Amino acid sequence: MILVLPVDLDDDLGRKTGVRTPVIGRDAVEDAAVQLATADPEDSDVNVLFQAINAYEDLRADPTVDEEVAVAAVTGVNEGDVKANRAVGEEVDTVLAALSTGEEVRAIVITDGAQDESVLPVIRSRVPLDGVRRVVVRQAQDLESIYYTMKQVLSDPETRGTILIPLGVLLLVYPFSVIAGMLELPGAVVFGSISTLLGLYSLWRGLGLEEAVDGVAARVRTSLYAGRVTIVTYLVALALLVIGGVQGLDALGAAEAAGATDLTITQQLAVFVHASVQWAAAAGITSSLGQVTDEYLAERFRWRYLNAPFYVVAIAIVLYGLSGYFLPGAPSVGTTPLSLTRLALALTAGTLIGVLSTLTFAVAESRFPQEGDGDGDRGSETRAV
Repeated sequence: MILVLPVDLDDDLGRKTGVRTPVIGRDAVEDAAVQLATADPEDSDVNVLFQAINAYEDLRADPTVDEEVAVAAVTGVNEGDVKANRAVGEEVDTVLAALSTGEEVRAIVITDGAQDESVLPVIRSRVPLDGVRRVVVRQAQDLESIYYTMKQVLSDPETRGTILIPLGVLLLVYPFSVIAGMLELPGAVVFGSISTLLGLYSLWRGLGLEEAVDGVAARVRTSLYAGRVTIVTYLVALALLVIGGVQGLDALGAAEAAGATDLTITQQLAVFVHASVQWAAAAGITSSLGQVTDEYLAERFRWRYLNAPFYVVAIAIVLYGLSGYFLPGAPSVGTTPLSLTRLALALTAGTLIGVLSTLTFAVAESRFPQEGDGDGDRGSETRAV
């Protein structure tokens, strides 16, 4: 069976005539088309209904078509594409159930433009399609498609922001120029500001920073609602890092002011690290303890998580010793280099702290497994057996 299926996605037929849909049968579709033409002669869906009747008659008169032919009009709703597509799908199901034929049904869809054709995947999921015919007024063949395309572009938030925001910034050039003239500001300030805004916006969109910012904001919001300690510890760690950076810059400035103006890159880096590494270590310990606390409260604690603060201390000791060894000789500002013996002690201490913490918590994890550990799970399964 061939089903000629005119589609009215925004339900002009039902809204303007009160006709109940779906409309099944040649006479019923013709009557609905006459009522719609009487109510609104300029509605393009009138052409769709009459084209469906015309296609129905042509198929019946075609001697090469030996199948039964039916026609039925379906409509959506005037509440957006998603609801409209769903409504059309439900009406197609109703039509197929009403035909109640044992033959395979194939459909020829009749539409009046690109908007109605957006429902084709919904129809195709229910019945195979033999073809799609678009009915348009000859004097305005592409007008509806252009209108629908523009409507879709402007209704999409991402596309709307990509097109309209730069256009809006450009349109502000003239009023900004007028304001700058009234304030006796040079025109270069206006054009420089506009160029800066467009450049920042282009970088923002091009690098996809909005997704990263949205993700960070979502994680922060989730952490606040969940009462996570890491929100506080991360802020404290950030403050400690800032303080350490300031301390490092101050130490570098003091070393240069003390007469060590010919510092090499290695010596400058050594002065900065030596003065700031304690603060960085405090920041690392603070953030790691906050993370361990959250894992414990969430019942996901593992002994090996306690390695983090010890590793931070070990790394800090190593960096402190290395940077101290390369310090320039400026006793007046406290930049006396460490001896090779003290460097060896620092490296040894850092290594021992890292190794001992790893071994200690590995033993603790094997002897005191937490709930959910592999050993603990296997032990509980063995006891259950």
